[in-house]
Amino acid sequence: MTITYDDFQKVDIRVGRIMRAEPFPEARKPAIRLWVDFGREIGEKRSSAQITAHYAPDMLVGRQVLAVVNFPPRQIGKVLSEVLVLGVPDAAGEVVLIGPGHDVPPGGRLF
Repeated sequence: MTITYDDFQKVDIRVGRIMRAEPFPEARKPAIRLWVDFGREIGEKRSSAQITAHYAPDMLVGRQVLAVVNFPPRQIGKVLSEVLVLGVPDAAGEVVLIGPGHDVPPGGRLF
């Protein structure tokens, strides 16, 4: 299926910085709770991510990631996930986070 550029523009993908990360032992699949700062316009948002194969909470704080910020919030166990942090699968199907190659201001929109 092909989409138009206008369709692509509807997906609001922004860069944010992980400010806090904690284990999420209540999740059905191993996950980490994230608090991501997207700057003044959007603020801090929460997410749950199944990224435990490659990441521990303490190694995530300060890391910049890309996330979809305009999906409706989704209840995941006891966590209200407000954004979808993006990643791609490695050869074993485990999530590898996507982020900018250089430090950029939080809230910058992907184009």
